Amino acid sequence: MNRTFVQRYYYFRLILASAIIGLISCLLAISLEKITGYFEHHIFQFAQKFSFSDGRSLLFIFLPTIGITAIYFTRKYLFKNRKNKGITEIYKTLDHRKDHLPFFKIPSHYINGFLTVIFGGSTGIEVSTVVYTATVGNVVYKLDYSAKMYKRELICAGVTAGIAILFSSPLAGALFAIEAIARKINRTLVISCTTSGLVAWIILHFFIDSEPIVKIPVTEEWRWVAIPFMLVLSILGALLSIYFTNLVVKLKSFFSGLKNNFIRVNLGALMVGVLIFFSAFLYGDGYHALNETMGSPQSYSIVFLLILALLKPLASSLTLGAGGDGGVFAPSIVAGTFLGIGFALLLNEFLGTSFEYVNFALIGAASTLSASIYAPFCTLFLICNLVPNGFQMFFPLMICCLFAKYFSQWLFPYNVYTYGLGEEKK
Repeated sequence: MNRTFVQRYYYFRLILASAIIGLISCLLAISLEKITGYFEHHIFQFAQKFSFSDGRSLLFIFLPTIGITAIYFTRKYLFKNRKNKGITEIYKTLDHRKDHLPFFKIPSHYINGFLTVIFGGSTGIEVSTVVYTATVGNVVYKLDYSAKMYKRELICAGVTAGIAILFSSPLAGALFAIEAIARKINRTLVISCTTSGLVAWIILHFFIDSEPIVKIPVTEEWRWVAIPFMLVLSILGALLSIYFTNLVVKLKSFFSGLKNNFIRVNLGALMVGVLIFFSAFLYGDGYHALNETMGSPQSYSIVFLLILALLKPLASSLTLGAGGDGGVFAPSIVAGTFLGIGFALLLNEFLGTSFEYVNFALIGAASTLSASIYAPFCTLFLICNLVPNGFQMFFPLMICCLFAKYFSQWLFPYNVYTYGLGEEKK
C-alpha cells in the first residue's frame, strides 16, 4: 500500500471515530443539560415557597450541603475514592500517551456535576461536561478505532461536541478544544473537531429547539466612542479572573488541609448556603440571574452588582473547595455580566454617558471568561451566542477578549487550569 492510501485510510477512520464520539458526547451533554436545568429550577422554586417577605429562604442555607454531601458519599462508596483532577488530568493524559482517562470519569462527573448545581452549588456543568466528553474520546481511542497518534484528536472531538451542545455553538466547541485543550492546531485536529462539530450542528439544527441562555437582545449597535471604556472594562474583567483563580487555589488548599471530612464538606457548603441566602442570584450556575439583571439593569444599585461580581467567584470557590464538581465557565460569565452592568451604570450615572447595558454586560462576561480559560476565540463565539443577536457585538467582543486574555497572562501567567485545580480531597 502506498503512503497516500494509508493516510486516507486513517483519515477515514479518524472521521468515523470522531463522528461516533461526537454523537455519544452530544447525547450525554443534552441529557445532563436538560435534567440539571429541570431539577435546578424546581428545587429553587420549592425553596422560594418557604421564603420570608424579602424573598430569602432558610432552605437556601442547607441545600448546598445536601448536594455536596451526596457527592462525598458517591465518591467514597460508588467510585471508591479514585482520584479526580478535572481538566488538569486531561492535560496529563495528553502529555503522556500511556496515561488514560478511566471510564469511571464519565458517570462520576456526570452525576457529581448534576448534584452540585441542582442543590445550589455555585458552579456550572460545563467543566464536568468537558471531562466526561474527553473521557468518551479517550475510551474510543483505547478501542483502536483510529491510528495510535490520534489520541489528542479524539479527546478534542468529545470536548467539541459537549461545549457545542451547552452553548448551541459548534464553532465555540471546536475553538475551545483547540485553544484550551489541545493548545495547538494541525490538520488532524481540524478534521476531528470539524467532524464532531458537524454532528453537534445537525443535532442542534434538526432535533433540539435550542434557545440562547439570555433572552435579552442587543437593542442598539455599539459606538466607537465606547471602545476605550470597553477596554477599561476588559482590564477589570481580567483582574476579576485573576481574583477568581487565586480564590480557587487558596480555598481548595485550605479545605484540603482539613482532615475531618464532615467539617470540610459542611463548612464549605454552609458558607455557600449563607451567601445564597443573602442573594439568590448566586444559586447554581446563576444563569437565571442574567435575564433578570440584563432585562432591568436600572433596578439594581451599582454597589449591589459590583459586590455580586466579587461574591460569585467566592461562592464558586467555596463550592469547589468543599468538594463540589464544576469549574469557571458559568461563574466567569455570570460574574463578568454583573461587573459589566455595574460598570455601565457607573459610567451613565457619573459621566453622563448613555451606553447600552446589554453591550457592556457581554463585554464584561467575555473579558472575564477569556482571561479565565485563555481561549479568546472560543469566548468570542460563545458570548455572541449568549443572546439572540450577539454577533452585532462581534468586533468589540473580539478586541476585548484578546486584550483581557493577554493582559491577564502578562499580569499573572497562570489560569485556573494551569495553576491550582489539582487533586481533590478524598
